[in-house]
Amino acid sequence: MSAFIPRSIRYRASVASALMLTLALGSTSAQTKITTHKNGFSPQQDVQLGQEAAAEVRKELPLVNDGRVSDYVQGIGRRLVSAIPSELQQPAFRYTFDVANQKEINAFALPGGPMFLNRGMIEAAKTEGEVAGVMAHEMSHVILRHGTAQATKAQKFQIGAVAGQILGAIVGGTAGSVISQGSQLGLGTYFLKYSREYESEADLLGAQLMARAGYDPRQMANMFKTIEAQGGQGPEWLSDHPNPGNRYDAINREAASLRVEGSAGSQTAFNDVQGRLRSMSPAPTVKQRANSGQGGQGQGGQGGQVGTTGSVQVQPPAGQYQTYDAGSVRVSVPSNWRAIQGNGSVTYAPQGGFYQGQSGGTAFTHGVEIGVLRSNTNDLQKATDELLQGFARNNPQLRREGDYRRDNVGGRQGLTTTLTNVSDVTGQPEYISVATTRLRDGGVLYVIGVSPRQESGTYDPAFRRIRQSLQIADGQALR
Repeated sequence: MSAFIPRSIRYRASVASALMLTLALGSTSAQTKITTHKNGFSPQQDVQLGQEAAAEVRKELPLVNDGRVSDYVQGIGRRLVSAIPSELQQPAFRYTFDVANQKEINAFALPGGPMFLNRGMIEAAKTEGEVAGVMAHEMSHVILRHGTAQATKAQKFQIGAVAGQILGAIVGGTAGSVISQGSQLGLGTYFLKYSREYESEADLLGAQLMARAGYDPRQMANMFKTIEAQGGQGPEWLSDHPNPGNRYDAINREAASLRVEGSAGSQTAFNDVQGRLRSMSPAPTVKQRANSGQGGQGQGGQGGQVGTTGSVQVQPPAGQYQTYDAGSVRVSVPSNWRAIQGNGSVTYAPQGGFYQGQSGGTAFTHGVEIGVLRSNTNDLQKATDELLQGFARNNPQLRREGDYRRDNVGGRQGLTTTLTNVSDVTGQPEYISVATTRLRDGGVLYVIGVSPRQESGTYDPAFRRIRQSLQIADGQALR
């Protein structure tokens, strides 16, 4: 039997329920509505611009090639991407997240999704939420297509010219100053230096992304205060992201209208990543790299850093790729690399990157080796352990830098990891990228990328592209 409830009490209860519902919904309905601007570029052109510029940026900027740091930053990025409202999603966009080994407190994102976060930015932050705040702000510029919208207001440009000028702006001053070329004065600024209106939109949408992703949006405001307090280093980011006025208060007002969905961010994980970065050699400044002849000023006129094997110059990977058919695999490698057939493996290396000793032994200082390991275990990780143990027998200074990571290897699920070694050829530290995947006949296909440690930022993007380009034909031998 149901209990009797006086009408007046029922009325008050219904009012209270409606009020609670209104308060719950008010956290999202009160947020600022942000819409995109008129844009003469298509989303696909955003992607093309960003990918072309990002490929050149990866040649010019040194990257932090540490699996734990990369996984951490990419994890924050994926969480933010999943929080993009459906009405603002662009299926064509390809969001990627790289950490540049530079001291300056800076970050920038390119049209269509590529984002670069300076190591100095992570080291200056106090919490994961502050890092996420910078990333959410940069991602908002991409989501709202501010770069191409800003360029649309000025004039129409050729895609190739735009990509080149974006790179010029980055290299000329890490997105702060611009290299002008003829009548296209400062073209890169349309994609890297935004108006105060666009900055305000990125602040507010960034705060909304953070709340949807489980971060406290006030951490974004805190990070911007941290940047402002950094003296000589702070203006690096601020020069490209001018304060739209009362930035700190505006973000906090927006945060008050939002409901944080869940709880993201681990201070323990953040402290671990910061400690890992600080245990490395200090990150160089842009000026230090320029004075040492690395990166932006480009030795040899081809961009990137020109390595050496003895007295032989080794050019960086070409931007164009060519495809080789090696029997069980087809693979695309930089066009300035050539194939060297080995005993059960194939090496692809640039001129000067492959060495043959007087006793007939061979080694390579730059390039990749592709081969097949026969193993008695069906466990890919154990088979990869066997492969690395075999390498270690002839390389006593070989060390693994991080845990295994799941990755795409020729369209199949595989494992990747990174190692360090001291080259027998040069006597210098070298960086080694190892990727493995299972073949249907039980074998394990491996791809090993090698470069001098100081050039790893130039070579690692090529190694990733190579292993993703693999087309595997099971049952055939390598040739």
